[in-house]
Amino acid sequence: MRLADRAAPALLVTLTAFVFILLYGPLLVPIVSSFFSVSHGMVDWSQPTTSAYADLTRNESVLSALWTTLIVGAGAVVLSVALGTGLALYYASPNARGRQFLQFIIFLPFLMPPIITGLALLIFFRQVEFERSLLTIIIGHTVFVLALVYRTILTRLQSLSGSLVEASYDLGASGWQTFRLVLLPNLSSAMVGAAILAFALSFDETMITLLVTGTQSTLPVRLWAMMRLGFTPDINALVALVLLFTTVLCLIAVRYLMPASAVAGSDDN
Repeated sequence: MRLADRAAPALLVTLTAFVFILLYGPLLVPIVSSFFSVSHGMVDWSQPTTSAYADLTRNESVLSALWTTLIVGAGAVVLSVALGTGLALYYASPNARGRQFLQFIIFLPFLMPPIITGLALLIFFRQVEFERSLLTIIIGHTVFVLALVYRTILTRLQSLSGSLVEASYDLGASGWQTFRLVLLPNLSSAMVGAAILAFALSFDETMITLLVTGTQSTLPVRLWAMMRLGFTPDINALVALVLLFTTVLCLIAVRYLMPASAVAGSDDN
């Protein structure tokens, strides 16, 4: 019995380490490779170099795609946070009608396969004769990430005490003043966390972008096109920087989405 008690934790640790290596081990390959030169398909491990990062600054096609991705992500975040906040406030209001249908419409594009969402948007844009452009990509990404933003803000809104709003109205505040001075400060952390997660999703989205894009390509679409010809060494540097950037974003998002009591407890420790 004692042997089994000792073997169980060791087996659990081994299994956990195996899963971590299986999931995150491949991510280390481009990061490590970005600091070594590649010649004739062989990596030169003899001398580290940052030449790949210097080459990345001169790769105009990749940098242009990255800039487009940032613009799309920023636009999708602004629209989704504005719409998600408004829809969450409507859903939480006592006089709201069609709540279940509202949630069905919001969550449907997020739960459906991206290719279906992208095709639906493509058909819609063609029917209304809306030319595909950077704007259509932003609209497509907004439709996709809206459910995440809406649910995050609604969860925080429902956790607030209704007496806050009632007290604000009793003191003579208008609806706008109640939102600006009472609700917005309490929702700000959830809005920031939702915005970061929405940006991360938008940054990675490929299938919807392929179907609604015009002449401009986002970074995932550009990398997908490069797969047929092979990646240059500077792409390893790009992957390393993107991984670092997304990791920092996720840590910030977790910080903002954690309950206030948990944050206070960690600060005390």
